[in-house]
Parts: sequence; C-alpha cells; structure tokens
Amino acid sequence: MDLIAARLDRISPSQTIAISTKARELKAAGRDIISLSAGEPDFDTPANIKQAAIRAIEQGQTKYTDVAGTPALRRAVAERFRLDSGLDYTSDEIIVSSGGKQVIYNAMVATINPGDEAIIPAPCWVSYPDIVALAEGTPVVVPCMAEHGFKMRPADLEAAITPRTKWLLLNSPNNPTGAAYSAAELRGLCDVLLRHPDVWILTDDIYDKLVYDGFRPATIVQVEPRLRDRTITMNGVSKAYAMTGWRIGFAGAPVELIRAMNKLQGQSTSGPSSISQAAALEALSGPQDFIAEMVATYQQRRDLVVSMLNQASGLHCPTPEGAFYVFPSLRGCLGRTSAGGARIDSDRDFVTALLDEEGVAAVHGSAFMFAGHFRISYATDTESLKEACLRIQRFCGGLRR
Repeated sequence: MDLIAARLDRISPSQTIAISTKARELKAAGRDIISLSAGEPDFDTPANIKQAAIRAIEQGQTKYTDVAGTPALRRAVAERFRLDSGLDYTSDEIIVSSGGKQVIYNAMVATINPGDEAIIPAPCWVSYPDIVALAEGTPVVVPCMAEHGFKMRPADLEAAITPRTKWLLLNSPNNPTGAAYSAAELRGLCDVLLRHPDVWILTDDIYDKLVYDGFRPATIVQVEPRLRDRTITMNGVSKAYAMTGWRIGFAGAPVELIRAMNKLQGQSTSGPSSISQAAALEALSGPQDFIAEMVATYQQRRDLVVSMLNQASGLHCPTPEGAFYVFPSLRGCLGRTSAGGARIDSDRDFVTALLDEEGVAAVHGSAFMFAGHFRISYATDTESLKEACLRIQRFCGGLRR
C-alpha cells in the first residue's frame, strides 16, 4: 500500500517558492544574490498595525476565535468592501482565512466535483491550476496574449465555456503581469457570464490597491450586481498593508457558499490567528495613507525597471497597470548561448543561467502557464533593482548565436 495519496500526483511544488529558496541557499553560501522572485512587499508592516497586535497580546486576545473570523473583523471587511468598491455584504457573507490562498482553496474544494472545469486566464498565479486539480477539477487555461494586454477578451471567455464549466478565476491586477481590468473591460466579460448562469466567478483582487498612473480598478460585482449571487470576491491584507507573514485573507460571497467554506475550514485549520486578526482589524479600519506612499514608491520602481529592461538586448517589457511585477518577453534571447556557455532554449534555461552567472533570481514564465517570458518583482529597494537590471543587461548583451 502506497503511503502518499495519489491526489498529490496532480500537483507540483510552488515554483516561485522553489526559486526563492534556491536564491536564499546561494546567498547563505556566500554568493552575491539579488532575489527578485518573491511576491512580497519589502516595506515593513505599519507601526499602528503592529501596535494593535501587541495590545491584543497584552489584553489576552489569545484564544480561539469563530472559525470564520471575529465578528469585529468580519464587520470591518464588509465595511472595507463598501468603501473601496461599493459592495454590500453582511457579516454572514464574509469569511476570514489564514491567507488569501486558503480562501481560494476553500472555495474550490467546497464546490468542485470530479470533472468540473475552472477557466483560468493565463498568465496566471502558479497556484490556481494546482488548487483546481487538487479539488479533482479540470483547469482550463486560456492564453491571453501580450498584444491584448495579457487580458481575457469576451470572445476568449465565450469559447472556453462548456457544459462542465463551474468557475472562472479572474485576478486583477494580475500576478505575474500586473495587467488590470478596467470597468469597461470587465463589462464585456460580465455580458458573457450573464448568458451562462451556471458559471461561478472568483475574483482575486489582492493587488487592487496597488495601481498606477491614475488607473481605477474595478471588480465583477461592482460592474454587474446581477452576478453577485454567484461571485466570490477575495482580498486580504498581505500586499496592500505589507502583512504577508500575518496570513490573513478574506472574502465576500453568498451565505450558502460562505457556510460551505466555513464548514471546510472548521475541519482543517479552524479560525485564523487571533493576534493576526487584531492586526488586520487595525489595518482595514485604521489610517490608510500608508498605501498611497507605498504605491508612489512602487510606481517609481516600476518605471525604472521597465526602462532598464527595455534597454536589454532581446527583451521587451510592457508597462503594467498594477501589482509589483513586470513580465518581459525574452523571445529575442532564445536559441543563443550565454557567456558562461549555457544554451538558452527556454524561459527556464534563461532564468537558471541568469541566477548561476549573474546572481539574479527571477521566475520563468512557464511557471505561470505562459512560456517565453519571465517575472520580476520590483518590491525591493531601488539600488538593488538598478544593480539587478544592469546585470540582466550584461547577461543579455553576452548572449551569442
């Protein structure tokens, strides 16, 4: 009898985590490594949020909470949805989980039956297809071309829907591209979804506060309230409030789905950390000015990285609307050999040689279901970004046929 369950054969270890781990190991061994592979803000959690956690500890808020989160935090989440997007949820329609990833996992495992399909526009976050597969569903990956801004068009969605389609997973702003949907762009997708009443929507808005150049983000229920009864709107505190390690994600959805997710969560992790919830309550209901300051810094870094990468031989880097990633094409580098003798026949070859020869860690596009590109996170200090981009320019300039 095999020890390991067969279901684990459907999934792979996270490739972004694997690359970040390798970069840390090389750095610990004494290599000069600049890691641009992790999707994590380099900013510290704001002081008022940390102080709220300290107060919670001192006041003895160290017991189990409701599985779906404390009533106070669920009310704050509902109010944040209202203030940010005009969405009207009650506390019973809110769940708080141990990170946004658990929200997605709960939703898929609670709803997908074997053979159900989930449409995933690509490039996509590495975990979406694996979570769907682990739930015994079928990920239907739909390529969204660079010439269309890496965004799904209504015709793409229409063509992907079958009688087995249960979910559309939509991430805006997107990881890894930074592409973000405007209300007008979502309008076309909503029109398609209205014609297919059995398709549910999970909209991952975790980066919605990190947008640039005056871009106004939108979300599905905001654009089309008639889709509210089959949409789960997911967000969290990790990116906008620099709270990745606190592990708090949340969602608003119809009561029936929230109850199903709560049932699953109650038999897996139970409620999130009480201390993290106290910190998240302060993040959502306290001062928000920190976000604008962080976004201004990210925009400066974005502009620097886009400019410098577009000066590298063989690369083309679009300018993203949001998040803190760029997703340049490296097709002009394929079929060449690096200065260190590595043959570059794929995006994986490119990022492997870049790390080995120049000490810059990035993630290959194939990890995001989109070959011929690579992802860089610019959530790091400006001097490190400049040095990393200079190394990338040198690496690309050294490629030979």
